[in-house]
Amino acid sequence: MPHRITALTDPEPTASSRRLAWLVSDDEGVPAGSAFLRLFTKEGQEHLAELEIAVHRAERRRGIGGRLLEAAVTAARGEGRRSLLAQAEGDSPGDHFLAAHGFRRVLALTYARLPLADADLGRIDAIVQQPRAGYRLVQWEGTVPPDLARTFAASRRAMDDMPMDGADYGTVVWDVDRVLSAADAIAKRGELLHTVAVVDTADGSVVGFSELVVPGDERGDGQHYGTGVLPEHRGHGLGLWMKAESIRLARGRHPELGGLLTDTADSNTHMRGINDTLGYLPTHRAVEYQLDL
Repeated sequence: MPHRITALTDPEPTASSRRLAWLVSDDEGVPAGSAFLRLFTKEGQEHLAELEIAVHRAERRRGIGGRLLEAAVTAARGEGRRSLLAQAEGDSPGDHFLAAHGFRRVLALTYARLPLADADLGRIDAIVQQPRAGYRLVQWEGTVPPDLARTFAASRRAMDDMPMDGADYGTVVWDVDRVLSAADAIAKRGELLHTVAVVDTADGSVVGFSELVVPGDERGDGQHYGTGVLPEHRGHGLGLWMKAESIRLARGRHPELGGLLTDTADSNTHMRGINDTLGYLPTHRAVEYQLDL
């Protein structure tokens, strides 16, 4: 049965990207597959695009994925992008598809979940209550308080040296406006943003942060968005301290929340150690692929 491909455009770009999309359907209009191409627009990532392709199980091996990929690659090149990223679960059809179409593996990821009902809250509380000389924990919901906004934005460079192996992810440039826009985007989706941060008591500046996003109905699973400590403040257990406090607060504020999700590069041995210490259990592995345009 012949298929047709229809190009679409996401009508609502975000503060950091915009999307193109394609839909493949049969001659009766029944969807058979789709592709979404995210074009990053912020300084430091204008070279990058990210691709998601999905083909209905019954429609695979009919060239649909290849047609969608061709459309996305053509568009990415037309937008002046040099790198196209895509992710697939390990040993899945998507994994084999990307490898067969010229993508190269650049990053291995492990996804993990902390079941809150089984969390060792006594141990987590003990970690939180252990003081770190020269530092204190702060937390907020939603948008960062004005008195912390400038140093919180500056602390985002803690993620600049996060292990990305061979991925050409670029450098995300953060300022106060971008921090505020990110929090606003989460709120508009109806989700709840919780941030735990570490403040240097010597000057009151934020030197590390850990973000958690919770569904608006406060059920299901929350998602960790990032945990980082500025290089000059590492070695004091601050990452573990913040993430433990994030777990403690989530358990207390959202009693019907099932668990907390996180994903970590396999090469990020430090963060993997933190997750293991706190009781996160691996759920699956994924591979980040890159196509050089």
